[in-house]
Amino acid sequence: MSIYIALLRGINVGGKNKIKMAELRESLGTIGLQRVQTYIQSGNILFESNEEEQPLRERIEQTIEADFGLAIKVVMRTLDELRSIKGNLPFSEQQVAEAKASAEGEVLYVSMLLERPLPDKLEKLGSIDTGEDRYVLDGINLYLLYSLSVRNSKLSAHVEKLGVPSTVRNWNTINKLIELGSEMEAAALS
Repeated sequence: MSIYIALLRGINVGGKNKIKMAELRESLGTIGLQRVQTYIQSGNILFESNEEEQPLRERIEQTIEADFGLAIKVVMRTLDELRSIKGNLPFSEQQVAEAKASAEGEVLYVSMLLERPLPDKLEKLGSIDTGEDRYVLDGINLYLLYSLSVRNSKLSAHVEKLGVPSTVRNWNTINKLIELGSEMEAAALS
């Protein structure tokens, strides 16, 4: 069995696309996902399955639309892929510390993309003046380091224009999902 993390885009944000996590867990349990658990209200779902990612993702999207009336994009990563995201952090501890010293709120995020953006979209992103904000694309994961605030960043606005479905999580959430996934993994081995 693989441990998957399904990341829902844009639920329970600003009073829109509301889904109660208990109802979501119940709904996803009915389609054969094992040991379903959620973390916070922003749509982070951990579960086990023997199925391949693509059909799973499609079934989750269809189930959410059928049960909640919402057409929500789902981005998935395995536990090992999340561990790789953490292990491949392209920013140094010093860069992160400097950003934290000047920023309001969280500074480190990962935009997890459904697929790699087209070259012309990447060129456009590379041509904007992001100020002190930094980004690094590693495959289908875009690491984002903000120097002031994610809310006022030109970089954030342009990430949305890459033309591929994605969802963003802060570094604390990534670490917590790895922790919860690791607990699931340990429980399965015992």
